[in-house]
Amino acid sequence: MTENTSNQETKFEPPRRETKKTNTKTTIVVVILAVIIIVQGIKIYLDHQESLARENLLVNTEQELATTMQKLTNISRELDEKIAEIERLGGDVTELEKAKADIEKELNDTKTRNRRAVADLKDKVGGYELLLKAKDEEIERLKNVNTELLTENTTLKTEKNQLSDSLNQLNQSKEVLAGKVAIASQLKAENIQVLAVNSRGKEREAPFKSRQIDKIRVIFNIAENGVAPIEGKDILVRIVDDQGQVIFDVAKGSGTFMYDGREEFYTSSQEILFDNTRQQLTFEYNKGSEWEDGLYSLEVYTDGYKMGSKQFEVK
Repeated sequence: MTENTSNQETKFEPPRRETKKTNTKTTIVVVILAVIIIVQGIKIYLDHQESLARENLLVNTEQELATTMQKLTNISRELDEKIAEIERLGGDVTELEKAKADIEKELNDTKTRNRRAVADLKDKVGGYELLLKAKDEEIERLKNVNTELLTENTTLKTEKNQLSDSLNQLNQSKEVLAGKVAIASQLKAENIQVLAVNSRGKEREAPFKSRQIDKIRVIFNIAENGVAPIEGKDILVRIVDDQGQVIFDVAKGSGTFMYDGREEFYTSSQEILFDNTRQQLTFEYNKGSEWEDGLYSLEVYTDGYKMGSKQFEVK
């Protein structure tokens, strides 16, 4: 019995020391695995957050780029308007044309821009906006200058027109005065006498017979005229019959002159110095043939106008 009891005690005694060792190892393994899992979870979470941050940054960058490019496009259009307006107002568009060229280059650049590049571009946009604002002020100044110039130009044109009207009136007045002076300065023949002189030198007043006429003698004075200048004059006389035919003979000193735009014959001429002394002139004309009966007209001319006339009759 004692042997059996000893065997039984040996058979059922638990291995407490080995179980505790095993449990400790298991716990360590579990802790290590838990740490690994936690570390991996943290890494996955951080990677995800970083990925989200990169995506958000990329989206924000693209949005900022799109907004900035749209601003550049709008500024480009405004520059076109400003260039056209400043050119119309006579201003300098060199600076605006350079800015326009820079903007076109930026708009044509299709490379991917990082956040710093976008920031730089936004700074440029800000500079262009300031330039446009400055040009708005310049345009306003140019408008004011052009308005002042237009006002001055209008005033000058008005004054010029008024001066032109005054000059025209003055010229018209001068022409009228000159016309009046020209008329006033015309010489007049006064005390006209037409005498028939026979072969013995005897004079007869009209009317006279044809057989009594060897030559015709014309005597008259030039009336005083304080307006007429002292100068040389060609005094012409012509004798016209009742048929309107001029008595003339080129061989005896007759010739032609202009009267009322027409060329007319004269009978005789004499060159004198008009001295405003009521000088007396005498003309003689020998026809060389018989005078027809009829009513004749004796006319005196100078400088294209008639000085006087008188009729005489041959019967």
